[in-house]
Amino acid sequence: MALEFIGVDPSTDDRDSPTVWVDPDSMEIVLQGWKAGDELRSKVYDCPAPRHAPGIPDHEDIIRIPARMAALLRKACDVAEGLDG
Repeated sequence: MALEFIGVDPSTDDRDSPTVWVDPDSMEIVLQGWKAGDELRSKVYDCPAPRHAPGIPDHEDIIRIPARMAALLRKACDVAEGLDG
């Protein structure tokens, strides 16, 4: 089944468009955002987190999205949990 489009950064232009979808098959939130640069990757690596090994595994990555997209993330969470149908 196709991804369900939730929304795009409200301050987007044609070239810079962080986006949120939900995969209805896996009920996962899918994000498109800005690539994390070396400085942010270092911060993530150095940030202690309970029950979390340091660093970013090869099969994972980090992206950045603007805080102004919080409402879209909340909506995506509701859709993924079946609360917004």
